[in-house]
Amino acid sequence: MVHKSWGAGAGADQRHAPGAGPARGDAALSRLEARAAERAASAQAREALRQERRRADAELTASDPHRAAEQRRRGSGRKDIVREQRDTSGYTMVVDRQRVRALAARGASIASLAAAFNLPADDIEALLAERDAGSPAA
Repeated sequence: MVHKSWGAGAGADQRHAPGAGPARGDAALSRLEARAAERAASAQAREALRQERRRADAELTASDPHRAAEQRRRGSGRKDIVREQRDTSGYTMVVDRQRVRALAARGASIASLAAAFNLPADDIEALLAERDAGSPAA
């Protein structure tokens, strides 16, 4: 037997009365339909806002990519920096002889070392020959 606090007491018969069911069902159905309509309208409004934000972001990116990158929402890392190629033509290259020798010992070719250090291949060969001449013979 069920306790009366669970609704199985004297009032339970009134809930299942013939006139109570359909009116309650119609009200619940109308509430469900109203909620569904509200959700659909809310989803349409969110989609319109999202499209407007995307359009504004696209316009900003086209006009100023640096500012657009700064304002972009990002997770982690430095994604706000727009990469550019630097003009390094005025930079001076410091050639470290030990570094050149170390790279050659690790298998770097003379052509690649010449390209990396912006030197003629003959200079790289001479630098490597100095090492060979200075090392004791085994």
